[in-house]
Amino acid sequence: MNQLDQLKQFTTVVADTGNFKQLGAFAPRDATTNPSLILKAVQQPDYAPLLAETVAGHRGRKLEEVVDEVLVRFGLEILKVVPGRVSTEVDARLSFDTACTVARARRIMALYEAQGVGRERVLIKVAATWEGIQAARILEREGICCNLTLLFSFCQAVACGEASVRLISPFVGRIYDWYKKSAGATWDEAANAGPNDPGVTSVAQIYTYYKKFDIDTEVMGASFRNVGQILALAGCDLLTISPELLAQLQAADATVARALDPSAAKSAPIHAITYNEASFRYALNEDAMATEKLAEGIRAFAADAIKLDKIIEGLK
Repeated sequence: MNQLDQLKQFTTVVADTGNFKQLGAFAPRDATTNPSLILKAVQQPDYAPLLAETVAGHRGRKLEEVVDEVLVRFGLEILKVVPGRVSTEVDARLSFDTACTVARARRIMALYEAQGVGRERVLIKVAATWEGIQAARILEREGICCNLTLLFSFCQAVACGEASVRLISPFVGRIYDWYKKSAGATWDEAANAGPNDPGVTSVAQIYTYYKKFDIDTEVMGASFRNVGQILALAGCDLLTISPELLAQLQAADATVARALDPSAAKSAPIHAITYNEASFRYALNEDAMATEKLAEGIRAFAADAIKLDKIIEGLK
């Protein structure tokens, strides 16, 4: 049995791509997208006709409405391949606007429902800012399930659990990147691999906290740089993995052991924590890595959203 099949015994495997033509080979249950992945997909010749057709069908509409139509069209194609859920992201430029995030999420969900897709098959991705978490709290009460992304800190995870968010996506690789860059020449790759990887450690801490205190929010490790990070989180609720790393797992047959276990989490000597807005903002500010990577991630997604806008405007 290859490593991908072994991993699926412990963890729900999700494909991290907007390239739905790659999905079938790996049989993931779910798929996630983001502005960068969609931008990458629409620039490939295979997807140009789909983009042009979608834009042509909505000429005369506001740009942001056409963008949502494009995002949902890709989501619909993905749902033809995966049996579970697709994650579709709200524009990162709304990351600090609760009301606009809620409105955009409702519109995206309405587009899916107009095509006969039930709410149980869609997760709305929102940046895990304070405003984004409050938007998710509102949406979850309406039956619109959310995937809180750009999550780098423990305080973000705790606040998401308190908001009854359906799923969070802590970014393993980007945490690893920050610590590696910060250490510079003193970085010891071997000493910071596997369970000692700072990104892996962060997700394991969140997983343990959620299982210890019976928090229903699903933990989905994301943004992997290598297979070692993935295997060190075997047993996490879900892991969203790029096609390149899925292929590596599929080609390897070494034994995969469960690394995270809910029964072990129950005995962890930890205490419950709660955050209000002030304490959340202070805790996030105290975490230089999380503060920098959250800001950087929002900027990067916003930049790619602008590029996607320009491509679509060129077709209108």
